[in-house]
Amino acid sequence: MHTITIHTTKAYEILMEEGLLATAAEHISKVLPPAEDGHAAKSAPRKCCVVCDKTVHQLYGQKSQPLLTGLLEAGYSVHVYVFDPGEKSKTLRTAEDLCGFLFENHFGRNDFIIALGGGVCGDLAGFASSIYMRGIPYVQIPTTLLAMADSSIGGKTGVNAEAGKNMLGTFWQPALVIADPETFETLSETELLNGLAEIIKAGFIGDTSIFDAISEGLPAATAKAIQVKKDIVEEDEFEGGKRKLLNFGHTIGHAIETCSKYTVPHGFAVMTGMYLTALAADERGWSSEPMAGFIKSAIDAFAYPVYTDCTAAELAAAAKDDKKHEADNITIIYPDRPGTCAMKELPISDLEVFIASGLTKAQGR
Repeated sequence: MHTITIHTTKAYEILMEEGLLATAAEHISKVLPPAEDGHAAKSAPRKCCVVCDKTVHQLYGQKSQPLLTGLLEAGYSVHVYVFDPGEKSKTLRTAEDLCGFLFENHFGRNDFIIALGGGVCGDLAGFASSIYMRGIPYVQIPTTLLAMADSSIGGKTGVNAEAGKNMLGTFWQPALVIADPETFETLSETELLNGLAEIIKAGFIGDTSIFDAISEGLPAATAKAIQVKKDIVEEDEFEGGKRKLLNFGHTIGHAIETCSKYTVPHGFAVMTGMYLTALAADERGWSSEPMAGFIKSAIDAFAYPVYTDCTAAELAAAAKDDKKHEADNITIIYPDRPGTCAMKELPISDLEVFIASGLTKAQGR
């Protein structure tokens, strides 16, 4: 089993191994025992709420399936909260409904949540766990490549608002992350590409060996991407500086998602965001060496259907409302050289011109 320990304000482990979903209860019980004193017969069993969307519920969230069977056999009182799949459910309203479900089932501060699913589920369940009774523990069990390689790691939680993606959120580290690559078998090619984009992003940020690891298999590449994020998060847990590097491609990418009303998958939007940012940065001479060509090679290698029908004005307007800007500036993360990204403050008034230069350069490529 591959184990990575994250040392933040609360240390926790990421466990990765095929078949781990079936033995998840065993690992959870070491961190969050079924009863407070360790003896279920002497005290009320600890409650856990498995949060998942309808698709994941059918695949992994039934009481007859290994995860829940294991939890029940371990002595937990198991409850299941199911929501509609997709970004449309990642709202304050859903989070409030989930908190109401916990309250109705008498969850206390000693009880916990299990986020079973992709990035939407992890963000939503993590956010609810951070605000319910001012915070209860939660376990991340990512079932998508995107969640496993990126969103389940680092403690960012959140829901979307009218103003933009993830505008309401907290930093709330999980108690444990359990990653079973066997869940990749249920993912579509689109969903795999969605997650692969974040792995590719990690390669451009901090480890070019990730590109070779992809050919070895997704679990190996995922582990390397997690290591890149671990190193950054441990140095800057609350995104005061270096952690902003993880937003490479996300300023434009989140704008594309918002403008498309989330019809463009996150990873596809990020790939486009990385490419447009690199083109614009190259044109301004920011990078130590031209980088757009490297990113275009990755796009072509995996046949990403990237780019966007949105105008520079539309994207700039969406990005201006993003949480990444401060005062009159927005932080642009751009590739400086292979395996290294850098940050530059750009005046908000110049953002539309910056995006437009990327769009213009992308035409015909």
